[in-house]
Amino acid sequence: MTHSLNPDASLPGPDALTGALTPEPPRPEPLSPASLRTEAVHPAHPDLDQLGTPDLVQALLDDQLDAVDAARRAGPALSAAADAALPRLRRGGRLLYAGAGTSGRLGVLDATELTPTFSWPPARAVPLIAGGERAIREAVEGAEDDREAGHAALQATGAGLDDVLIAVAASGTTPWVLGAMQAAREAGTLVIGLANNAGTPILTRADCAVLLDTGPEIISGSTRLKAGTSQKIALNTLSSALMVRLGKVYGNLMVDLKATNAKLEARAVRLVQHATGCDETRARTALGEAGGQVKTAIVALRLGVGADEARARLDAAGGQARAALDPR
Repeated sequence: MTHSLNPDASLPGPDALTGALTPEPPRPEPLSPASLRTEAVHPAHPDLDQLGTPDLVQALLDDQLDAVDAARRAGPALSAAADAALPRLRRGGRLLYAGAGTSGRLGVLDATELTPTFSWPPARAVPLIAGGERAIREAVEGAEDDREAGHAALQATGAGLDDVLIAVAASGTTPWVLGAMQAAREAGTLVIGLANNAGTPILTRADCAVLLDTGPEIISGSTRLKAGTSQKIALNTLSSALMVRLGKVYGNLMVDLKATNAKLEARAVRLVQHATGCDETRARTALGEAGGQVKTAIVALRLGVGADEARARLDAAGGQARAALDPR
């Protein structure tokens, strides 16, 4: 069913911690591209096209440092977003992503990598991109301007109170992403907004706003550069922090990795050895008995119990290896 959107309607949205519906603030007038810092002409290197290759490469690299600085400044906002999302994910909620172009592809990447790194179920990391799967590899012209399509795409996920939407757009104004956010608010889904321009709708309509103020691009308007880099850093940071808090890491070891190839199998052995001090043979044996589950093998070896007992202790500790090893 096609959902008709009224851009002037006031919609309820979820409270970041409780899921209670709260009124969406009145919508400001649309921002013109001229008012967006990411669209401004960079004052440095007006003769960029005349630089020799070494100087050109160095200028591009140096400009990327602004992405790191922007992400670091966003640390408190990312921390608040993680704390708001955790209760929902602990109740079994999903991470949903919505973006267009580069932002959408970065969402697909972040969602996809959670499974091999943390054994996060694919069904609980759902990336949505304007234009659909074809847009991952090629530009789908006009897709990002279709607000109703964004609304429909999010609505089709069956989003609910325990889900978390991470909406990403460099401009902060992308209609497709705003449509997805609107559908999420209607469903009571927590909305985290990442954008590279202050005061834009992606931020003002999010429950948790994360500004990544990277400023003008060295190739003016090309937000696949440092704006995209800052988004990659922020997404990596947010999702990794969530996985750590959910017990997917013991110390700084990724003990919930999914060993799907020879490289990861060897890494699993090394992780067990490092965490327990055992030799390679014993690590491989424990992993075999644990069905390849690194965390189970570590708990079994550290406590001197079988794999079944180790699993039971992990289940009782909510999947937290440290709590299973020291239940006090």
